[in-house]
Amino acid sequence: MSKVHDHARELVRQSGARVTAARIAMLAELLSAGAALTHQALLARLDRRQADESLPAAHALDRVTLYRVLDWLVDAGLAHRVPDADRVMRFSAGAEGHAPDGHHGHFRCVVCQRVFCLDDSPRLPDWVRPLLPPGFIAERMALTVSGRCAHCA
Repeated sequence: MSKVHDHARELVRQSGARVTAARIAMLAELLSAGAALTHQALLARLDRRQADESLPAAHALDRVTLYRVLDWLVDAGLAHRVPDADRVMRFSAGAEGHAPDGHHGHFRCVVCQRVFCLDDSPRLPDWVRPLLPPGFIAERMALTVSGRCAHCA
């Protein structure tokens, strides 16, 4: 088993919930992805891994299990949802750097379509507050910057 799978297993165990193969597999994929993934991309990665490792069909994840486990990972704080401009939900591992008040930013590459978390997201309110009209109070922010990532630039 890889270090990423070991790390995923430990994170699920630390959450206090039941450790399942599906939770570990999905969290490990998100941890190793390096960018937010759509449901389809995550399912494709899991299918490829199953084929590469010649796992029995019993280890396959169906679409319903995928949705349930992703919801659980988000609820447990082990992953977060990234709403995209094209209304497709993407998922990324971890909640570090994600402000508990919902202020968060992402960068979406217009070439490769990958989505990356912006590290200084907790400072978003400080950046946006001067732009608001007098008397307006921001309660939640989700900023997405579009452009070319370092790889595609």
